Amino acid sequence: MDVIKRKRFSEINLEDEFFYTLKKDYPGFDEWFNRKSKNEESAFILEDGGIQGFLYLKEENDKDTSITPNLKEKRRLKVGTFKINAHGTKLGERFVKIIIDEMFKNNYQETYVTIFEKHDSLISLLLRYGFEYYGTKSSKAGTENVYIKYLNNISGDILLDYPKIDIRKNKKFLLSIYPEYHTRMFPNSQLKTEKNHVIEDVSFTNSVEKIYLSGDNLNIYEKGDIVVIYRTADKGKMAQYSSVATSICVIEEIRYIDEFKNYDEFYKYCAKHSVFKENELESFWRTKRYKYLIKMLYNIALNKRIIRQDLIGKIGLDGTQRWVAVPLSDENLLRILELGDVDESFIID
Repeated sequence: MDVIKRKRFSEINLEDEFFYTLKKDYPGFDEWFNRKSKNEESAFILEDGGIQGFLYLKEENDKDTSITPNLKEKRRLKVGTFKINAHGTKLGERFVKIIIDEMFKNNYQETYVTIFEKHDSLISLLLRYGFEYYGTKSSKAGTENVYIKYLNNISGDILLDYPKIDIRKNKKFLLSIYPEYHTRMFPNSQLKTEKNHVIEDVSFTNSVEKIYLSGDNLNIYEKGDIVVIYRTADKGKMAQYSSVATSICVIEEIRYIDEFKNYDEFYKYCAKHSVFKENELESFWRTKRYKYLIKMLYNIALNKRIIRQDLIGKIGLDGTQRWVAVPLSDENLLRILELGDVDESFIID
């Protein structure tokens, strides 16, 4: 139930006007597309009144001499074709997250994309999340720049290192989020019981950065600290079995609501990254009920969700206290990563 689907080339309309610029920029694009169709290959695609986004990924193992400096023989992920029609929903971030998730999920040591210099907004987005300029690629289409993200490169910057989490010398805590907000914010963390939930093309879903408001005092937390997202129970269900830890995030910023000069400044900060509707934000501003704003990166969806019973029995959390923002020890986090089946490639230790 995701608006971004994986479809075979044979199911995709090559005559859609979306492909016009690709045909113009890349001579032989039609022939390339038809070869992929005959080979029954697939791509990630978003359709909404026509195609709005297209992403084709492929594994490569050979040396590439068309790129300068040459790419050596190595197993890597290539972004074969990537285009979106930007329309104010952070769609580019969602597709970049798909690329990076595929890289980590399949343990590629690097992933690369070739892109014309004119696509400056997309280049900025790739650079923001850790792609580095490598060199150039020459073909009939002309000269493109090459950008690579390396699996094992560590810079110490939470954006450049994304989606890795640094578990050294930082604070950790568990943050509770209501079900009605959870999956709209964290689409890859959808529960099996949410089969009818549609993952939409909206900014707070697509964005890697998420903003949430909390009534608990988050003043002790800061950039780089780690957040375990805890989805509370649905109404009428037992928390022991339906409340679950689902995701790992990294704090980018903590703000206090009174720091904003006025509502317009507050709204502008929240609008693109927050799941809350405008009337909710107006209410929060007026009542100051939720005083702390947390901006965080959505780094990891746990492969195995951890129910409240196990958070108490196996992780050692105190089931008698109210779980809003619960401090975690290093040992607590390591056990959560273990029970959540998080691959070690995500962890800086």
